[in-house]
Amino acid sequence: MAVLNFKGKTFVQNHHLAVKYHQLVPQKDKSLTDKVSLNDNLIIHGDNLKALKALLPTYAGKIKCIYIDPPYNTGNENWVYNDNVNSPMMQEWLGKVVDKEDFTRHDKWLCMMMPRLKLLRELLREDGVIFVSIDDNEQHRFRILMDEVFGEENFIANIIWQKKYSPQNDANYFSDMHDFIVVYAKKRNDGLEKGGWVRNLIPRTEEQNARYKNPDNDPRGLWKSADLSVKTYSEEYDYPITTQSGRVVNPPKGRSWMTSEDNFNKLRSDNRIWFGKTGDNVPSLKIFLSEVQEGVVPLTLWLRTEVGDNESAKKEIKEIFSEIQLPFDTPKPTSLIKRILQISTEKDSIILDSFAGSGTTANAVLELNTEEGNRKFILVECEDYADESILEGDKLPGYLELARYIFYTATGEEFDPEKVDEKRNFIGESKEYEVYLFYKPDIEYLRTTALTLDRAKNLGEYKNKKRLVFAPSKYLDHDYLLEYRIDYCQLPFEIYKLKS
Repeated sequence: MAVLNFKGKTFVQNHHLAVKYHQLVPQKDKSLTDKVSLNDNLIIHGDNLKALKALLPTYAGKIKCIYIDPPYNTGNENWVYNDNVNSPMMQEWLGKVVDKEDFTRHDKWLCMMMPRLKLLRELLREDGVIFVSIDDNEQHRFRILMDEVFGEENFIANIIWQKKYSPQNDANYFSDMHDFIVVYAKKRNDGLEKGGWVRNLIPRTEEQNARYKNPDNDPRGLWKSADLSVKTYSEEYDYPITTQSGRVVNPPKGRSWMTSEDNFNKLRSDNRIWFGKTGDNVPSLKIFLSEVQEGVVPLTLWLRTEVGDNESAKKEIKEIFSEIQLPFDTPKPTSLIKRILQISTEKDSIILDSFAGSGTTANAVLELNTEEGNRKFILVECEDYADESILEGDKLPGYLELARYIFYTATGEEFDPEKVDEKRNFIGESKEYEVYLFYKPDIEYLRTTALTLDRAKNLGEYKNKKRLVFAPSKYLDHDYLLEYRIDYCQLPFEIYKLKS
């Protein structure tokens, strides 16, 4: 597999592991429901790398579909590299606008994308899929990066979306009429093994159904004719057919019929062969509408007449914002995202957009739910135009929130808040571990609390599982830890450090 090298890669390959934990705090006064919960539709306001890390304890392995529309890195977007990576070179990058004069803009973009893609992959279900809008500025580099993060064997498609209707006659070389949507599964399903992503069919349109007629009043309903010949030649399937009028016909030169002579005669007796109204036409096969009602296979070319374009997206935004200056430069049409969801999700799927922008993904989810289903969305945005939940990083997290994070990072399994017994400091049990947490969101408690012999004795009866005990510090030596079957883990430093 080809590997892409770029400045800073060695420092960001594992940067997603070093990102500090931040608490997701639901804001009741900014919510549309009386009872706020991290299990509802979410709009998270904050840096999307920190937000993705904060989502892991609750949503790792649960997201069915991810759609992102990251900066295209055209040099005109004024995006800023803000990841605080431990590297002198990258510290120099912090806070600086990435423009066309920046000779490292491609390196910075890849350094920005890599840790986010790794976290996004962790959030996906095994049968999940990611769709990424991109254009020619980074598409070729992005494909190689995705091959590295998701595996080239999990590439699905490179969709071409017609984003414009009117050509640019003043273009220097070619009029740019399309963008790409790159699609990768977390795990492909090619019918050879269980699991993995399987695409849905697209609902049929009225225009497609209108192509079906019933000129012979067949009681089985509407149908349309299909060519009976195929371009792959087979001598066995090359035979003469006598039409209803008595004319003898053969397949076109270099082609053969699509089925054997015996099977053709069965189809003919079943009134599945059509010779035209006069009975003299070359035979064709009748395909009934009832046989194709499930839908159609999606194409890799998405026309504006089917899924909208830039202009239709701007019209949608103008209906919401009355200002002449729109707050978004390149919004995507709702119908485009809706098409993605039709292909990739089920009725109860969770959809994530970590470069949320105009919020079109949420609109598409809600619109599709009005037709069928109860899908949920999670949006992450770092601007000020949406504010339903906010990412907090300067406050001590609550007990349950830290327990959720600790349990997931220690076991990789789903956290169940119903199992928490705060009085016993017990936060859950996995296949291998019992997990305990000594913690309060109080600086004085964190200063003075340690795992002592008395606390070790009070953990309860040993269940033949490793005991993971998280606490600010410990006053037990190695022998006592062995005696009480304890693996001690210090609380993450950034959670309980003393504020000066």
